[in-house]
Amino acid sequence: MCGIAGTLAIDPKAAPDSEAVKRMCDAMVHRGPDDHGTLTDGPCALGHRRLSIIDLRPEGAQPMTNEDDSVAVVVNGEIYNFQELRRDLEAKGHTFKSRSDSEVIVHLYEEEGVDFLDHLRGMFALALWDGPRRRLVLARDRFGKKPLFYHADSRGLVFASELGPLAESGRFERRPNIDAIDAFLSLQYVPSPWTAFEGVRKLPAGCRLVCEAGSIGEPERYFELRFDQPMTGSFAELTERLHALVEEAVRVRMVSDVPLGAFLSGGLDSSLIVAMMAMQSSQPVKTFSVGFTSKDFSELPYAKMVSERYGTDHHEIVVEPDMAAVIPEFVRHYGEPFADSSALPTWYLCKYTRTGVTVALSGDGADEAFAGYRRYSHSRTARALRQLPRPIAAALAKALGSIPIPAAQQVRDYGRRLMEPEHVRFLGLAAHIPHEDRVALYGPAMRERFAEDLVAHRFGELYGASTARDPVNRLLDLDIQTYLTDDILTKVDIASMAHSLEVRCPLVDQKLMTFAASVPGEMKLRRLTTKRILREVAKPLLPEKILTRRKQGFGLPVDRWMREELAPLSRDVLLDQTARERGIFDPAAIETLLLQHQRGEPRGDQIWALMMLELWYRAFIDR
Repeated sequence: MCGIAGTLAIDPKAAPDSEAVKRMCDAMVHRGPDDHGTLTDGPCALGHRRLSIIDLRPEGAQPMTNEDDSVAVVVNGEIYNFQELRRDLEAKGHTFKSRSDSEVIVHLYEEEGVDFLDHLRGMFALALWDGPRRRLVLARDRFGKKPLFYHADSRGLVFASELGPLAESGRFERRPNIDAIDAFLSLQYVPSPWTAFEGVRKLPAGCRLVCEAGSIGEPERYFELRFDQPMTGSFAELTERLHALVEEAVRVRMVSDVPLGAFLSGGLDSSLIVAMMAMQSSQPVKTFSVGFTSKDFSELPYAKMVSERYGTDHHEIVVEPDMAAVIPEFVRHYGEPFADSSALPTWYLCKYTRTGVTVALSGDGADEAFAGYRRYSHSRTARALRQLPRPIAAALAKALGSIPIPAAQQVRDYGRRLMEPEHVRFLGLAAHIPHEDRVALYGPAMRERFAEDLVAHRFGELYGASTARDPVNRLLDLDIQTYLTDDILTKVDIASMAHSLEVRCPLVDQKLMTFAASVPGEMKLRRLTTKRILREVAKPLLPEKILTRRKQGFGLPVDRWMREELAPLSRDVLLDQTARERGIFDPAAIETLLLQHQRGEPRGDQIWALMMLELWYRAFIDR
């Protein structure tokens, strides 16, 4: 697990910007504190920060090259099928210099060209330089587990693993991307390929970018998760196949030359991963949990229940977040506005886990693959209500949309969207500041610019292009392309790498995800049962209380904080002269929002998002 950076000059005779590469690498020592390396060849310069996981010797350092040093690569991530690939490549005459999983890439490229990506199983963001062809290949894994950002202009290309370090390159002016800001306020994250900086893009998941012949290419997809290839077999047969896939996905992720453990929240997904690890390990699995002084937001008793069943070497910590200390560091590491409040407990969990291990397995990805969120059930209910005679459905929608109870905002929003198209209703369930609320908060220029909901338009494009045949899988497809990549996996990558911890996600394995996409929606969501087929896999392995407990989520008491401890800070940040002069929001509307929250209407998540945006402006734009 590492950090990568590099530059490519358009002019093949020009020297690359090696100083920019050095600045970027220096800014992400946290991603690779063990070693660093650079390579310059013609118009290209590559940089690497190393967190040693496999092959701790100097031979495992990057950049890595082939036998004659004509092809070089820097990789952030892990290739889980590297041993199989290495055997095949050695049989074809290739010579290896190390035991590293990354070295297979340069030799695989020699055999397959840019199609080498089709053969990799893992999580990765990489840059490969083919010197003789003057070709640079950037690529990101199939589901976007590892990030990659880039900026292209008339001089060439600059890229890095994180936005903050990329900004340190000095290769672009730090201007906010206003469209991305609106999307962030809707979703609590900036969706790909946008970033919060104008002129800077995320390489989308499952894409590569090929630059050669003096030109910067456009992202091209090398992988698409297909939902139109249904799996045959009974529920019991598919459950058995899923069990084997989860077991194998866990096994290949337990290869490490450094201490390895697991997150254990006490929820279904992390508990299943720990159970699978324990059954395949000769030593007690090291497990880590974080709890909070507010009992409503602590799952420690459930984590302990699983730990006792499998005899894990369990470690837990109870924290009261020090917001004044954490928030500035948090904003700096994410590099763009990010308002998923579960990132804070994830931050503390990663920091604590790193005291015991260097690699941890997590249960992320199951909710998006197997329908674990309540919004899928709510969407199904809305579809059923839409089947009523239109006058009745419209009357019900109007009644729900006008409930006068202040705390019933979500119910009102649900009712107002009941008669809307599916993707608009679903966005309403996922959005943290719906379009009409954003417009009400904006100043005049922003209100005019975003009279139409650009986020809803983007969701409509993705929903319409889905290959899924049933409504549940269409929504899962939409969430996998947006929420999983740009929220869940981003959250975990930044929180873990800020503490030099590698996190592996067995349930985001490409074989397992491809299988999940082929499972009918009815086997994932049935009546009130979410993740139905995954629960069936877990049934013989976990205590009944883990299987039947309601999904809690990894959240924090944001509503209470914004009403009590953080109320003065939120007011100071959002209403001082600096914030007012940006012209993004109407100060009177912000005043009203804060007052509504104090009066009992839950607006904590919205206020938190506004704070994260303003603090990002101060850290990266105002500087």
